[in-house]
Amino acid sequence: MWAISLIGIGAGNPDHLTLQAIEEMKACEVILIPLKGAAKDDLAQARRAICARVLPDSGPALREFTLPVRDASEPDYQRRVADWHDAIARIWEEELRAALPQGGRAGFLVWGDPSLYDSTLRLAERVAARMPLELRVIPGITAIQAMTAGHAIPLNTVGGPVTITTGRNLRHNGWPEGAESVVVMLDEGGAFTAIDPEEVEIWWSAYAGMAEELRLSGPLAEVSERILTTRAEARSRHGWIMDIYLLRKSR
Repeated sequence: MWAISLIGIGAGNPDHLTLQAIEEMKACEVILIPLKGAAKDDLAQARRAICARVLPDSGPALREFTLPVRDASEPDYQRRVADWHDAIARIWEEELRAALPQGGRAGFLVWGDPSLYDSTLRLAERVAARMPLELRVIPGITAIQAMTAGHAIPLNTVGGPVTITTGRNLRHNGWPEGAESVVVMLDEGGAFTAIDPEEVEIWWSAYAGMAEELRLSGPLAEVSERILTTRAEARSRHGWIMDIYLLRKSR
């Protein structure tokens, strides 16, 4: 019997680990670390650093594996993602069987929290359809928490609702109907330029919670271009970027 622990590790800062996450990592026989190419090696290195900090020398082995690249030629976004997830699930199964031939527990360190705009749970479901598998989930600090903490702001207004969406949705559908505070994740860059900036405030963070965190905020009409420029420079410098922002309409 194989088991997978999906362990939320926050936004890459080892200080984000909960005691529960640390104990779960220690209980694993192997930690699987995905590689996304040289341009995103910082992500793998952050996972390695977390393991080095909290695991004893006699702790689980680290096993790295290369993730497949999503097929950009497929025009249907949902189909493109589904095919990509199928390919990753096959690799997960191969890695589990190779690392633990007789069964055992493997850990996956999940950026942020496994429940929020992360596909690790869906991948685990695919793997479970292919082999006997027990699944355990350990929650982690989300990018939303890291962002609001960095800006020292509350997520919501008093009694107000919060909408969480993606850059793709904001760009294609505009401001969510009836929304007051909108958190935007998975933005390929500048989706906020697709909405009317009047009377909208923005709090933007890149690499939230990490040592290289960047933060900008203010009226959207005034800081939009500065955010775009800062984002482009940071992406060029690091080879990758993760950013998140909160938009709020003035009452």
